[in-house]
Order: sequence, then structure tokens, then C-alpha cells
Amino acid sequence: MSKHVAVLMGGLSAEREVSQRSGAACAAALEGEGYRVTRIDVGRDVAQVLAQLRPDACFNALHGRWGEDGVVQGILEMLQIPYTHSGVLASALAMHKERAKAVMAAAGVSVPRGVVVSRLDASKRHVLPPPYVVKPVNEGSSVGVIIVREDRSHPPQELGRGDWAFGEQVLVENYVAGKELTCAVMGDRALGVIDIQPAAGAFYDYDSKYAKGGSIHILPAEIKPNIYHQVQQMALTAHQALGCRGVSRADFRYDDRPDGTGELVCLEVNTQPGMTETSLVPELAAHAGLTFGELVRWMVEDASCDR
Repeated sequence: MSKHVAVLMGGLSAEREVSQRSGAACAAALEGEGYRVTRIDVGRDVAQVLAQLRPDACFNALHGRWGEDGVVQGILEMLQIPYTHSGVLASALAMHKERAKAVMAAAGVSVPRGVVVSRLDASKRHVLPPPYVVKPVNEGSSVGVIIVREDRSHPPQELGRGDWAFGEQVLVENYVAGKELTCAVMGDRALGVIDIQPAAGAFYDYDSKYAKGGSIHILPAEIKPNIYHQVQQMALTAHQALGCRGVSRADFRYDDRPDGTGELVCLEVNTQPGMTETSLVPELAAHAGLTFGELVRWMVEDASCDR
């Protein structure tokens, strides 16, 4: 009898829409691989739903809060249902950008200089000299990210608005000009490196990530071999230092400008990277010789508790 896999998708975060797309793609691919699949649009009753369903494994296709931050992982541990991706601690740690940076830096991974402040403080004064980047401490997929350019005289006023939905604390970091690079880790192996070039503008934002044609992916990235290897090594080191399992994806900035600093920094590790038709991890897996079906099969067969 074929293994029964519940695909967790949708959810309650700001990334609900892309999670639905990730989940739909993964569910279809798993069915193509011969698994019996149940699609679950995750709500606050997910523990009850899973307790009744009792699948053999859960494929976690959730993104953002509650799905990527250790919360649903804790539920799955309590229910003793094997699941994909990282466990409770690694998920919570990687989702908190400032704490994750401290752990990565201690392991020798270069990270951008930054400080955590209240959003109201950051709306009233330049916390760092421009250019700098303001990020919610606990969101993913560039949600709520603001780039403050060198020519911007005033701090970002949107941080002080009553409808700001991304928490009271923000991370303010030095802006590193140059290339946006990404590298996935699968098990104990770093895959290739992609150079991401937004089709419009200079920022790889939410739309650039998930809209068709929103960005151009150069794989393998056209950078010096030693830098390419350094990105791979940093991605693997960050994955291991945070305690990640299964598949993760690390994002980098590399200042390769002729008059630039040559700085290479790891911005963050995504423990639940996108799995849509335009996503980076399936593209990196394909470059390594794996079909999308083979990738999701590996993830399900790797599923476990106590991750």
C-alpha cells in the first residue's frame, strides 16, 4: 500500500498565497510519484485534523509564521507524525533573523552589520547611515522589507503607521550593493549557486520572487570559482550551525562592483523555501540532475520526528 502523505499548505501567514502554490505543486508531484496525498489548508484546527487523518508523513509546504517558525513542527512532534524540513528549534531560530545571524557568525559565516530597534524609533531617525535595509525580525520572503537609499533624507515613515503589520521590532542592516546570490542545501550537500537579477528595479522583492518573469536566474552564477565555492561552503555551514534538516536555502549579497568592497554576506537561511514553478530550490535540484518528483520524493523519504 502506498504511503499516505498530508501536504500542509495555505496557512495563516502573510505568505498564504505562495504556500498554496507550493503545496499544489508538491502534492501533484507526489501523486505522480505514486503517493496517496491529502491536501490540508492549514487553520487553527490543524492538530485535530491531523489526529483524525493520521497520515504516514507530512510534507510541510507552509511559509512564514506558524508554518516556518517551529509552531507547526511542535504540533507534529506532539502527534508523532514524521515531517519534512527542519525541526522545532532550527525553524524557530532561522526565522528570527537577529538570533540566526548571531549563531551563523559564531560558526564563521559572514553576516551584515545590523541592530534591532523599535519600528517607531526607526521611523523617527536614521538608525544607521543610509543606505540601509529595514526588515521585520520574524517574516520571510521579503515581506515588509524597506530599502533606504543614500539620497533619502528622512527615515521610512511607513514604520510609524497604525496599519504596520509586521511586529514592533525591526532589524536595520547595512545595505550591501552588488549581486543577489542563493544556494540550497539538500541533506549534507550544497547544491549550485544562482545569481538572481530582478527584471525590474534593483530589489528582489516578493513579486520578483513569485511572479512569472519577475526575475532572471543565472545558473550557475557567473562569479569567480573561489567565490562560488565560498557561497556553497557558507550555505552548508549556516544550515548545519542552525541545526537545519532536509532542504534549506541561504540568501547572500556579494559586492562585485569594480569599485566595490568584495564583501560577501549571508542574509538569512530559509527553512521552508518556495516550491512553486518559479522557485529556486527545484531549479537548483534540476541543475544537480533531480526531477521535481525526485526532489519531493527524497524530502518525504527523509521525513522524521525529532528533527
